[in-house]
Amino acid sequence: MNNEKTTSAISGYIVLLVFLMGIILFGYFFFQTKNPLWLVLLLFLIILIPGFMIVYPNQSKVLTLFGAYKGTVKGNGFFWTNPLYVKKAISLRARNFDSERVKVNDKLGNPVLISVILVWRVRDTFKASFDVDDYEAFVRIQTDSAVRELAASYPYDTFDDDNAEKSLRSDFEEVNENLETMLSNRLDIAGIEVLEARIGYLAYAPEIASSMLKRQQATAIVAARFKIVEGAVGMVEHALEELNKKEIIDLDETKKAAMVSNLMVVLCGDRDASPVVNTGTLHQ
Repeated sequence: MNNEKTTSAISGYIVLLVFLMGIILFGYFFFQTKNPLWLVLLLFLIILIPGFMIVYPNQSKVLTLFGAYKGTVKGNGFFWTNPLYVKKAISLRARNFDSERVKVNDKLGNPVLISVILVWRVRDTFKASFDVDDYEAFVRIQTDSAVRELAASYPYDTFDDDNAEKSLRSDFEEVNENLETMLSNRLDIAGIEVLEARIGYLAYAPEIASSMLKRQQATAIVAARFKIVEGAVGMVEHALEELNKKEIIDLDETKKAAMVSNLMVVLCGDRDASPVVNTGTLHQ
């Protein structure tokens, strides 16, 4: 058998009643009649005791008999089973694992610090008990391995290049979906169900963080300048059209070029313009 088998157990209250009756009979035979039957009752009571067990909500008990798997009790309550069974408690509750920040290389070879938050629980108690040595350690190690593989599959950033491939920083939804799929495939061997997996921390490694920050700032400045120039061109075009339409002034090509140049300087400059008062004519 290599799959979980859910089994039931006798209600512990019924056996507890038998146990109490046995104690009464034991006292009667031992103190009143001195009948040697009390030895049999004492042995019977001692054998009954190891069979009692309590299963809490979202907990299970894996039962084995001389190394053979006999089933898993998942119902919560007070039970009694074969006293020779070895009972191993396995929690079925959801668990939260926040991995350590590990230094890995992204697809472009840049060192980054990354950690993940994993929410998981045991789905198959047989696999968790017998297919891996320590399923909790297995979760930690496989999570670390999946993080390294994920980071090597994406660049950290695309630097606002719309035609570039997807990155760890800008495509969180897809990256988290891929991380969840990778972990589900890796942890299935241990009977672990992945409820949620997402990146909890992401940053460049300290040795390149300063340089990459400057690169990001430069990219942002270039993008901002591009938008400013694009808007300035539209404003200049609109100004010339309005002057033409309302016939306020007749501009030849040379004057238009001068006006466009002055407007572009004013609109695209990163400082306030200093106005110059012309006391002559527009031709001077």
